[in-house]
Amino acid sequence: MPQTIVVAAVAALAILLIAIGIAANSGGTGVSARLERYASGRQEAAKPEASAASLGELISQSATIAQLNKVVEQRDFGANLARELARADLKLKVSEYLLIWGGVIVGLPVFLFFAGFALPALQNPIVLLIGVLVGFFFPRWYLKHRQGRRLNQFNKQLPDTITLIANALRAGSSFLQAIELVVREARPPISLEFQRVIREVNLGLPFEQALENLVRRVKSDDLELMVTAISIQYQVGGNLAEILDSIAYTIRERVRIKGEIRTLTAQQRMSGYVVAFLPIALAGFLFLIAPSFLEPMMDPAVNVAEIPAGIILISMGGIMMFIGFIFIRRIVDIEV
Repeated sequence: MPQTIVVAAVAALAILLIAIGIAANSGGTGVSARLERYASGRQEAAKPEASAASLGELISQSATIAQLNKVVEQRDFGANLARELARADLKLKVSEYLLIWGGVIVGLPVFLFFAGFALPALQNPIVLLIGVLVGFFFPRWYLKHRQGRRLNQFNKQLPDTITLIANALRAGSSFLQAIELVVREARPPISLEFQRVIREVNLGLPFEQALENLVRRVKSDDLELMVTAISIQYQVGGNLAEILDSIAYTIRERVRIKGEIRTLTAQQRMSGYVVAFLPIALAGFLFLIAPSFLEPMMDPAVNVAEIPAGIILISMGGIMMFIGFIFIRRIVDIEV
C-alpha cells in the first residue's frame, strides 16, 4: 500500500513539473506583462515592516515561490493563467495557484490513505487513483466555476451600467467621465473592470483598444455588443445615448428570457444530474459501508476476453450515463 501512494505522489509531481516545463519553454512579452500588471492594479511587494509578518506574507516572500514566480509570470503560459485568475477574481499569483494545484493532487490521496486506517476501504488503490484525479481536476473546475459566477454578476449589472452611462452622456459628460462615474457608483466586478479601462487610457492606450481589452478579459456577448456599438458610433457618429438605451433594453429582455428558460428547464437539468451522479454516489456509499458487496463484480471466474464481466458492465453503464447526461444538457441548453 505505501508503494501505491508513492506512485500516486510521483505521478502528481510529474504532472506539476510538466506544467512548469511548458511555462519555462514558452515565450513571453515583458512590456505587455508589465502593462498588464499596472492596469490590473497589482503592486510590487512592499518592504517588510518592523512588525511580524503574517503567515501568508512569509510564504509569498519565500525564495521558492519567488523563483517560481520568476519562471512562470513572464511567460505566455503564465500570462494566460494570470488572465484566468483575474477573470475568476482570485487574489493569487500564478506560482501560488500552481503550488496549490500540486498540493491538492498530492495531498488528497495522502489524506485518503491515512483516513484508511479508520476506514480501510479508503486505502484501496482505485480510491487513491480517484483521489489523484479529483485533486487534478478540482482546482481547474473551481477556477471555471468562479469565472462563471463572476461573469453572471457582470452581466446582471451591465444593463444598469449602460443606462448610467447613457444618462451621463445626456447630462453633457464625455464618455470617459461617464466611465469614471460607473467606477464610483457601481459595484464589483463591473466597477473594477471599468477602472482598468481608465488605467489603460491613462497609460496612453487608445480608448478603443482599452475597450477591446475589456472584451477580451470579460468574454461577455452583451458587453461585446455595447463595445461594438460604441466603436461604430466613434467612426460614423450618431446619438450614442439612444443607442445605449436600445442596447440596455435588449440586454434586459435577454436576461429575462434566460431566467424564464432556466425556470422552465430546472426539472430537466436536475434529472440530468440525477441520471449521472446518483448511481456513482450509491456505488461509492456501498463500497464504503460494505466493501465485500461489490466483490462478485470483480470475480475473474466470470469473464469476457479475460476481463471480469462486472468491469465490462460497469464500464458500459458509465458510458451510457455519460451519453444520457450529455444529451440532456444539450436539450436544455437553449441559446438566446
